[in-house]
Amino acid sequence: MSKNTQSETSEASLSNVATSAQKLGNYTIEGYSRAAVQSYWRIHEMKVGFDLGAHPWDFMAIPKIFVSHTHLDHIAALPVYVARRRMMKMEPPVIYLPEEAIPAVEGMLKMFGRLDRGRLPCELIGIGPGMEIELSRELVVTTSATKHTIPSLGFVIWERRRKLRPEFTHLAGHEIRDLKNEGTEVTVETRMPMIAYTGDTAPGGLDACPAMFEAEILITEMTFLSPSHRREKIHKHGHMHLDDIVARKNDFKNKHIICGHFSVRYSDSQIQRWIKKAFPDMLEGRLIPWL
Repeated sequence: MSKNTQSETSEASLSNVATSAQKLGNYTIEGYSRAAVQSYWRIHEMKVGFDLGAHPWDFMAIPKIFVSHTHLDHIAALPVYVARRRMMKMEPPVIYLPEEAIPAVEGMLKMFGRLDRGRLPCELIGIGPGMEIELSRELVVTTSATKHTIPSLGFVIWERRRKLRPEFTHLAGHEIRDLKNEGTEVTVETRMPMIAYTGDTAPGGLDACPAMFEAEILITEMTFLSPSHRREKIHKHGHMHLDDIVARKNDFKNKHIICGHFSVRYSDSQIQRWIKKAFPDMLEGRLIPWL
């Protein structure tokens, strides 16, 4: 085998999972989502990921993953992710997922550990709606309940900043310093929702979290698009239709709205055609079908 052929083979073996990427403002969004196939996302600059339906090799560097729910197209690659980090002598990852799923996931990892004859070290943290997880001094994640067929969660990543309290804005620098030295809290925390992720959900899961509509970038689902598919049945199974996005078009304050998780019943051209018909201006260019 020639050196070129070896190189090409190596590159192909590392590019074995479909991934799209876009730089949106200050953030690089990477991933792929197709219903019943696989969903996985990475926010590169934040070093955080959502869901583990598959695992591109370079996503291995993510130290923390938030799993929305445990359907296989969102969690099947969890053992692979853990094993790759162990193999590369990286710190065990931290995986946040619905608390109801913890016993089953622990059992799954033990089973794969026996099959692999190797440990699968990781920290599993069970979470529920209304929780707050600190990622760093600047970033915090909040959780909300979504509407799916099994326990499921949505996530919002907030940027935290300290801002001088309004009553002190007229003071000189040395006066503010003196107040701080006296123990006075001169700043107040402000939060801005930067990234929101719904996972799989009926519209109620989106509506229940106002920050989803305010985040700079919203990653959500649009599983069904065909006019022949009834929304009542779709909602019952914990998904959304294109018409649900249309009905909320005036609610979205986001700079970018990524829609994915399209049903495999549709071709890419059908998806693009239906969305373009519903949104000729693509919500002023903010709507991004993730294909």
